Amino acid sequence: MTFAKGLFLGTAASLALAAHLSAAAAEDDTLKIGLLATFEGAFTVLGEDSKRGAELALQQHDGMAGGKKIEWVIGSSDASPDSAVRAVRKLVEQDGVQIVVGPLSGDEGLAVKDYAKTQPNVTFVNGTSAAQDTTLRDPAPNFFRFSTDGAQWMAGLGDYAYTEKGYRNVATVAEDYSFPYTQVFGFMAEFCKAGGHVVSKSWVPIGNKDYSSVIAAIPADVDAVYVALGGADGVNFLTQYQQAGGTAPLIGGSITADQTVLSSQGKQKEAVLGMPSAGPIADTWDDPRWKDFVAAYQAAFPDGFPSPSLFAHGYYVNTEAVLKALDEVNGDLSDGGAKFRDALSKLEFDTPTGMVKLDANRNAIADIFVTEVAEGEDGNLYNKVVEVKEGVNQTLGQPIEEFLKLGVVGRDNPDCP
Repeated sequence: MTFAKGLFLGTAASLALAAHLSAAAAEDDTLKIGLLATFEGAFTVLGEDSKRGAELALQQHDGMAGGKKIEWVIGSSDASPDSAVRAVRKLVEQDGVQIVVGPLSGDEGLAVKDYAKTQPNVTFVNGTSAAQDTTLRDPAPNFFRFSTDGAQWMAGLGDYAYTEKGYRNVATVAEDYSFPYTQVFGFMAEFCKAGGHVVSKSWVPIGNKDYSSVIAAIPADVDAVYVALGGADGVNFLTQYQQAGGTAPLIGGSITADQTVLSSQGKQKEAVLGMPSAGPIADTWDDPRWKDFVAAYQAAFPDGFPSPSLFAHGYYVNTEAVLKALDEVNGDLSDGGAKFRDALSKLEFDTPTGMVKLDANRNAIADIFVTEVAEGEDGNLYNKVVEVKEGVNQTLGQPIEEFLKLGVVGRDNPDCP
């Protein structure tokens, strides 16, 4: 071998090694996080705004946490538990992420919780999935929810409907899965205790398009109809209710009074004006933290909603928790994420809607807003604040032993005919 040839080969090898080390260093400086949301099906619009919320949180951290560049790996579901598990399995077992933010919908959260128990070295931080038993019963030690559950979201609404609106007999229309069960439970917990009655319940599948039989089955003498339908389902029901000449006023579940429904154009607007609701956000809360969040959202996503949805808010808050905890441990997940999860469990931080902290089951304690739908000068609908319920916990202020005796939420629990 000539000296020149040997020098060339040695230089080439050195360059290859340098390139490999450079790539390895770049990889060490990048942390991939799974982002699981509904980018398919009836809740696609919800998933799109969820992604905006997560992206906004990361933008405000300059794309970094714990000294590492953060890179999203996207997992797509259609709100069904099977699709969520398929997506999260790919994120963990093929893409190799050690942290997942998501999922979005109720049954998905229950399924991902069960999957989390099989992956003890992976940390799962909720998106907006709000079924009660994702955290209340048999929780996974590596699943965290900084965004409260659907029953918490109803705090104050049952009392308001009974006391301020004067409603005594109510019918409910909701999707037939765990999150609406949780919402109806939360509403009825107060409404029934105050003396109200729920005289009929209608449960419909996600993606239902024809509500004519559901609307026809609503008793004529009810004072109001409680509606917990989201995305395209909410828009379809409201449109058909208005077209059918429905006269009973509506009470909104959190996702029915959300911007993902209110921003839709059409005559269904007439059906929701004045509709009371409750949830984790209020579009026009006069607090600097919320106003700054809305301004940042509008600047970052001019093609988004007039105001961030509860899905953008939930993913923002949960992503913010992940980034703060990564900063606490300097991005070190080498111990299977144990230090990271310890940091998460101890977090208490300020959000666009107030302070949030976790209970013993890693579920959020946070403020909830009672609202009414109003129309702004620009013609857009928004939720005006009626009352702020501070520091709502998962047992709605009851001792946990008493709360658990109320039983698992479902089609028939609770009941106050």
